[in-house]
Amino acid sequence: MPVDHYENFPVASLLLPARLREPVEAIYAFARGADDVADEGDADADTRLAELAVYHAGIDAIEFRMPTNDDQLRPMFERLERNVRAFDLPLQPLRDLVSAFAQDVVKTRYADFDEVLDYCRRSANPIGRLLLHLYGVNDATSLRRSDDICSALQLINFWQDVAIDIAKPRIYLPQEDLARFGVSEDDLAAGRDSEQWRALMGFQVSRAREIMLRGAPLARSLRGRIGWELRLVVAGGLRILERIEAVHYDVFRHRPTLGKRDWPLLAWRALTRMPA
Repeated sequence: MPVDHYENFPVASLLLPARLREPVEAIYAFARGADDVADEGDADADTRLAELAVYHAGIDAIEFRMPTNDDQLRPMFERLERNVRAFDLPLQPLRDLVSAFAQDVVKTRYADFDEVLDYCRRSANPIGRLLLHLYGVNDATSLRRSDDICSALQLINFWQDVAIDIAKPRIYLPQEDLARFGVSEDDLAAGRDSEQWRALMGFQVSRAREIMLRGAPLARSLRGRIGWELRLVVAGGLRILERIEAVHYDVFRHRPTLGKRDWPLLAWRALTRMPA
């Protein structure tokens, strides 16, 4: 379970009931496609925003039962629409995703942590809410815990990818925290592994872990396969934080990832160490 891109989330996992693999794949294809428009290739900002507007229009077409105008995206949207109808999927989470990806095109700095969390609310939390909808879970406590898990996964992705993002150039570390710990954008660009940097990242890792642990009881409360899937996701996210700590926060030269050797440990932790 690499904490990377939309692999943060279960994608037609063998742990998912067979009947839900198709809608999960449809949601993933939509999210991955829109995210790639924002991030991949060398198109200019106006072109990216125009392409994302097509995604937004496609959601509107689903809502009003109209055909999608874009020939290239039509198969993806037709598949998504079938699953929206079959499972009564809400459309607002899909709109939130497109909103976040469009923001990535034009916004490269975040003043404070609240701004970062607002991005997480739209870039990550919608996936968790859609998955809970597929399982018929909609109580306030579960939704709040799902948001915490998804936001934490997004933060973990940010902290492991600082070096990748600065090259775009994009910085998700809050500007107020950079100033507080005495780390400059030049330090990030140069990959300076300083005492100040380690203090900053230690703070961010602790913050992400706290949010993840706040949401983790959801993985215990959900019954069946989705509960096991979520326990592995939580365990994987927490393991990445351990990996960041193990390299003393030097994510410039050591991007923490998970490998095959981590799976037995993750399975054990999912079984024995998940907060209730």
